[in-house]
Amino acid sequence: MATVADNITNINTVAYKGVEAQFRTLVTDGRASSSYSAGGVAASPIAQVSKQGLLQASGSTTDLAIDGNGFFITRSGTTESDPVAYTRAGSFKPDEEGYLRNSSGLYLYGWRLDATGKANNTGSLDTLSPVRLSDLVGTAAPTTKVQARINLQSDAAISSSAASYATGTMAAYSANASSGTKIEPTFTRPFTIYDAQGGSHQLNMSFLKTDTNEWKMEAVVVPASDVDATANPNGLVGSATVEFNGDGSLKALTWDNPGADSPLDIKYTNGADYQPIDIDLGSPNSIAGITSFGQPSSLISGGADGGVLGNIASTEVSKDGIVSAIFDDGSTRKVFQLPIATFANPNGLTRVSGNAYSANRQSGSMTMNAPGELGAGKLSSNTLEASTVDLAGEFTNMIRFQRAYSASSKIITTVDDMLREVSDLKR
Repeated sequence: MATVADNITNINTVAYKGVEAQFRTLVTDGRASSSYSAGGVAASPIAQVSKQGLLQASGSTTDLAIDGNGFFITRSGTTESDPVAYTRAGSFKPDEEGYLRNSSGLYLYGWRLDATGKANNTGSLDTLSPVRLSDLVGTAAPTTKVQARINLQSDAAISSSAASYATGTMAAYSANASSGTKIEPTFTRPFTIYDAQGGSHQLNMSFLKTDTNEWKMEAVVVPASDVDATANPNGLVGSATVEFNGDGSLKALTWDNPGADSPLDIKYTNGADYQPIDIDLGSPNSIAGITSFGQPSSLISGGADGGVLGNIASTEVSKDGIVSAIFDDGSTRKVFQLPIATFANPNGLTRVSGNAYSANRQSGSMTMNAPGELGAGKLSSNTLEASTVDLAGEFTNMIRFQRAYSASSKIITTVDDMLREVSDLKR
């Protein structure tokens, strides 16, 4: 009856796992052949932890549910000394300090991503940090990627300076040089990039048509004084040859010297740190990036990430567990990777207060992986897992247990009547 009471009470508790009352016999002496001594029954409550609850839509982006196996990794506090608890109750909300906590007060933990958006899974709980996004407000993020979809006019005239072209001789480069031949590019498009302190710099991508379906490209920081003259002479940070197929799609983009292959290394003179910048102009035999059609040369779409981070407008969590902060200027930054903890025997976990579980010998060792990897379930944001309790079934169990107890109590009454008959024999 206690298991029924618990189940009915928690019918609306997020991700609550119903407890099933199973029974086992208590035998006094199983070896007796001519006599029999009555035994009893012992209840064995078993929590159906591995049972998946119904996923229900929610109005908060930080409400999370696991579709499949596994648990969120949480702690009761924000330090490594606080006890670890595993839970599927994903009703997380930012608290007054910006930490994500669920309705039980447990802090959500994850891997903090580095500047390249990667996490290092060592399998150790010590590498996890409490998920907190508010500390990003007022900071800066360096540019790590420039993505552009550019069309270069296919019927543009081949430059008269194509034969004399040498790396770094386009106007975007030579305008910053004290001497040298200046070659005017066929098309130039500037982009704004940022260093680690949030300082903005102009990166020009200039294109010179040198042959049919063939162009030269140079990436140059303007003015050249923004970058180190030794690492990036006269602002040149990279150059490449761009070739197109006859259908206008990209055939090949080959980076050459001087200038490192993409990603580009840019060393700023203001002392700010930098991250290698990946130039994404599409893949071969694709029209998703740079193309060559009859329309005038132009930037169709694209831009650079990074910049000074303002106020956080919202939080987004992907199915792969990537927690991203979306700022009021529309920029997005990936901050955390949420792990999913799995166990060989999840039904063997020990229940603790707060709708959570702790590991023990019966559950087996814990394994951490990203959502969707090696048996771990995927995440669903704007979703909560419902309780697995069936109200009709619990009322049915209540009636069954009550009738079974009532029937068992009749044994006591019957034995009492029999003993009374024995005592009356002497009369």
